[in-house]
Amino acid sequence: MSVRIKVLVVDDSAVVRKVLSEVLNSDVGIEVIAVAPDPIFAQEKMKKQWPDVVVLDVEMPRMDGITFLRKIMTERPTPVVICSSISQKGSETAMQALAAGAVGIVPKPGIGNRRAAMEDAGADLVRAVKTAAHANVRNLKSNSAMPPAVAMPKLNTDAILPAASQAMAQTTERIVAIGTSTGGTQALETVLTALPRVSPGIVIVQHMPEKFTASFAARLDTLCQIEVREAQNGDRVMPGRALIAPGGRHMLLKRNGSQYHVEVVDGPVVNRHRPSVDVLFRSVAKFAGRNALGVIMTGMGDDGARGLKEMHDVGAATVAQDEASCVVYGMPKEAVKLGGVDRSASLQAIPAEIMKYA
Repeated sequence: MSVRIKVLVVDDSAVVRKVLSEVLNSDVGIEVIAVAPDPIFAQEKMKKQWPDVVVLDVEMPRMDGITFLRKIMTERPTPVVICSSISQKGSETAMQALAAGAVGIVPKPGIGNRRAAMEDAGADLVRAVKTAAHANVRNLKSNSAMPPAVAMPKLNTDAILPAASQAMAQTTERIVAIGTSTGGTQALETVLTALPRVSPGIVIVQHMPEKFTASFAARLDTLCQIEVREAQNGDRVMPGRALIAPGGRHMLLKRNGSQYHVEVVDGPVVNRHRPSVDVLFRSVAKFAGRNALGVIMTGMGDDGARGLKEMHDVGAATVAQDEASCVVYGMPKEAVKLGGVDRSASLQAIPAEIMKYA
């Protein structure tokens, strides 16, 4: 029998602690070894038995979750999943937690009908904990990414967009498409903050729940020379701008003459994600072809691997983050296995790869 993932739940609500514990213990691969109402109590629990994963609230008495997270990452780096409100204040606080080294985030429902809502979101939490348990936290200097969406039928990209039938004619307008998941917020911050204002237009899918991408993009915008924003339908892709797909919606690249723009659409979950990297990459293959560079970075699963292969097959340049610098070497590994990667590069080398292509 395989060893179960040991989890510590830290939340000031007794109801939340009880429901989260029930949800996690219902999975045969997970065991909640302790619960605590705040970080002070949590530290006492951790002296007795150290968890594999911590599920952590951010707003608590005596010590807030972000301070506690920083303490954990300094003293004994351990995967942490944030369970946070999806209010504007909550999402901004959650972004600070990701910047402090959290691996993932699960939205916490509002006060009304909280117990039933949490039980409905149980699959998200279980998947987030299992993903976190595989994370290489040594590569989490300051940031991280999101858990995969709830398990459901694994549709492919055909559900959104047919494959490209031929390569687009090459132009001087270059596009960079980036896809990432677990560990991706740290990776994206490293890449985007290193780019000069004259960098090519960038389109990004980062697996992240609805309502969190706006805060994530706004935070990056304050750190980067380039403009970073959550994409809106019809936004133009242009030099010096990075557009991040909104959580809960797919983003596709489209072309009108010599100009590129994005289309933000609803649609079924693809590869268990919405937004899906495969959907973005296929649209880039279809409408940009040889005019594009595809970059696949740290993340669990295989979303984006097939789309990157499609980009490669129509003449786009393709790069994968290497194993040594990934938090989770899942998506890049699958892309390499499919033969869709021209070369692998460390996280620190990816900005140079982008500018070399431009």
